[in-house]
Amino acid sequence: MAIQSELKKQLENRFSDRVRFDEPMASHTTFRVGGPADVFITVTDERELTGLVKWLKKNEQPFFIVGGGTNLLVKDKGIRGVVICLTKELATISQPGSTILSAMAGAGLSTLCRFAIKQGLAGLNFALGIPGTVGGAIRMNAGAWKGDMRNVLDSIRIINPGGSIEVVDKRELTFSYRSLSFAGETGMDLSSAVIIEGRFSLSLQNPDLLKAEADELLNTRKKSQPTGLASAGCFFKNPDNAESAGKLIDLAGGKGCRVGDAAVSEKHANFIINQGQASAEDILRLMHKVQETVFKKFNIMLEPEVKIVGN
Repeated sequence: MAIQSELKKQLENRFSDRVRFDEPMASHTTFRVGGPADVFITVTDERELTGLVKWLKKNEQPFFIVGGGTNLLVKDKGIRGVVICLTKELATISQPGSTILSAMAGAGLSTLCRFAIKQGLAGLNFALGIPGTVGGAIRMNAGAWKGDMRNVLDSIRIINPGGSIEVVDKRELTFSYRSLSFAGETGMDLSSAVIIEGRFSLSLQNPDLLKAEADELLNTRKKSQPTGLASAGCFFKNPDNAESAGKLIDLAGGKGCRVGDAAVSEKHANFIINQGQASAEDILRLMHKVQETVFKKFNIMLEPEVKIVGN
C-alpha cells in the first residue's frame, strides 16, 4: 500500500534529506535490480531506529531492514512500505572483553572479520568474503568453509515485537541452515524482531597466523567464485544428504544457462549473475529454469537461499 501524504510529511520533518520516496532498490542491492521502495530511510543511531520502529508499528506501516543489499532479490515492482538502512553508530564495532567483540547490525561482516584479525581473535575467518552486514549475517546464520554464525555468536540485542529492547542469549536461539529463530519455549517470533547488535565469543590467536589463513581463504574464494560481478552470492541452499547445489546444477548442465541478461556463472554454478541489464523477472525465470533442470535430472527441488522480496 502507498504511504499516505500526511505520514510522508511526518517522515520528512523527522529525517529531512535522509528519507527518499520511490527510491530504486537497484541502487541498494548487489544484484543491481529491483523496483522502487515506497520509502527509503537511513537511520544513524539506536534511539532513532527504536523510535522509527515504534512509529511504523503505531501507524501500521510495513518495514524491511536492508543491510548491504546482498543475498537479496527485490522484484521489479519494488517494495511497499518502508525500507530502513542502518549507518553510522549502527555500524560500529567494539571490544568489550579480551575475547569478545560487539558489532552493531549495520557493520560490514568483512569489516568485523578484519577487526578480529587485527586484535588477534580467531573464529570469524570463515566469514571473510561473505558480503553484507552483521545483522543480515546473524539472521541468515551465514556460513562458509564449514563454519557459521552459530559457532561464534554469544548473544544478540533486539527490538522485540512490543517495541522494547531486549538481550537474547545464544541458548534462547534456534539455529538451522541459513536461518535463525527463537527457541520454541520462548514463544517469541524473531521474524518480527529487529536485530540491533551481535556479541561474539572468540579465542586468542597470533594475528600473523590469522592473516595468513585469511589470505589463503580469500584466494581460494577468488579462484572458485565470480567475485566482483553483480550477484547475490550463492543463490540456492545446499540440499540435505546430497551434492552441493552448485555441483548438482553443474552436473545437470546448468552452467551458462541464461534468461535475458541473467546467467548461471561458468565459474560457480550456484551463482546467478546480472550481466548488465537483467531484470528481477529474468533472474526469477532463470531460477525456475535451473530448479526444473535439476529436478528432472536428480529429483531434487533446490530452494533459494537468496531472500526474494517485493511485488
